[in-house]
Amino acid sequence: MKDYKEPTNDNHNDDLCEVFHPHEESIERAKKHVLSEEEYSDLAEFFKIFGNPTRLKIISLLSFEDLCVCDICESLGLNQNAVSNQLRILRAHNIVKFEKEGKSARYSLTDLHVEMIYKMGLEHMTE
Repeated sequence: MKDYKEPTNDNHNDDLCEVFHPHEESIERAKKHVLSEEEYSDLAEFFKIFGNPTRLKIISLLSFEDLCVCDICESLGLNQNAVSNQLRILRAHNIVKFEKEGKSARYSLTDLHVEMIYKMGLEHMTE
């Protein structure tokens, strides 16, 4: 995986317009797609969930198969407390859900969107 690095100014502002000349029609079209501050804040919180390697590992496993907590622990080599804490966060943000099966708790991704976000991120990273 490549380390993320902030862009540098080595190109002496080649990435900026040479003349500041806004295009009114483009601005009006773009403004129609601007969300509220609250919506951007909620979206940023949602994406923060994907910023933790352990949570990503859990999402990765669940993108292939529903698993009980014990199976997740054994697959990742983690203890139940560590996995449980991450699952609690994922549940709170509607990323995973669980069903009790006897004495087991079986987890799955909430919906196909979560799997798509994970897989699209992985695909983008490997390009």
